[in-house]
Amino acid sequence: MSAPERIPPGSVTPSRLPPPPSTDASRLVAPSELLALGELTVRGRVREASNAVLYCTVEYEGHSAPCVYKPVAGERPLWDFPDGTLAQREVAAYEISEATGWGLVPPTVLRDGPYGQGMCQLWIEVEVTTGAADGDGSGEAGGGELLALVEGDEPGPGWKAVGYAEVGEGRTALLVHADDVRLRRLAVLDAVINNGDRKGGHLLPAAGGRLYAIDHGVTFNADDKLRTLLWGWAGDPLPDDVLEVLRGLADQLADGGPLSARLAKLITEAEIEALRARVATLLRTGTHPEPSGQWPAIPWPPV
Repeated sequence: MSAPERIPPGSVTPSRLPPPPSTDASRLVAPSELLALGELTVRGRVREASNAVLYCTVEYEGHSAPCVYKPVAGERPLWDFPDGTLAQREVAAYEISEATGWGLVPPTVLRDGPYGQGMCQLWIEVEVTTGAADGDGSGEAGGGELLALVEGDEPGPGWKAVGYAEVGEGRTALLVHADDVRLRRLAVLDAVINNGDRKGGHLLPAAGGRLYAIDHGVTFNADDKLRTLLWGWAGDPLPDDVLEVLRGLADQLADGGPLSARLAKLITEAEIEALRARVATLLRTGTHPEPSGQWPAIPWPPV
């Protein structure tokens, strides 16, 4: 039985998703507490996902919020990730994001739900922007866009070049991403967690100028798997503030520390050692990593 068939689609896919319920703020509850202890109610299913992704609401002590629940039972096996689960890796990515202080991954926990153990993550409402991101060819950033296709060979002010992409009828365009400090931090985080699938659709601009990133199931492999759209800084020196964060992360990853103890419940010891080695390499070289050339560096499809 395939992974999607293990979760009955008819019972979790309404014609439209309900709006998030109201929240009683009589007592402040941390998002991780709400996600871990609240009652999960399945409201719908995200059909575009390759694994089972369920849209839910979670309620606890008068508080409620929309969230995503990815049960382990709905995961498709991956030959190159034989250990652990995608859900565990998603939680591990959140742990590293929190350890950096950048808050790039939405609150994520491992818990039991209606279809067994899985990861539960706060739902992020995307702030819609308009402007050059639809590929108007101007090469100038505007309106908070993160990715674009532009004409010519130069990315233009405010953009970093990634590479050329076929756009049909034998034409190519230059794929670029914004020269944005949030994306730059995410590029570093992806290098640390060895993200094998950083696509454009995983970037969620939110209210207040926040940027979140989702879908971290193929991370932490002990072998180099980095595939990303965020190659614009490849080979560039890491900013001083990033190096400071990496030094702090290296300290937190020390054997016997609380972060290492939490990660030991989620990924293997070999993967933790590889994680430490990647942080050490970034500190030693002081530069953003470059594609290895051993496999396609950009995930497909890129969105």
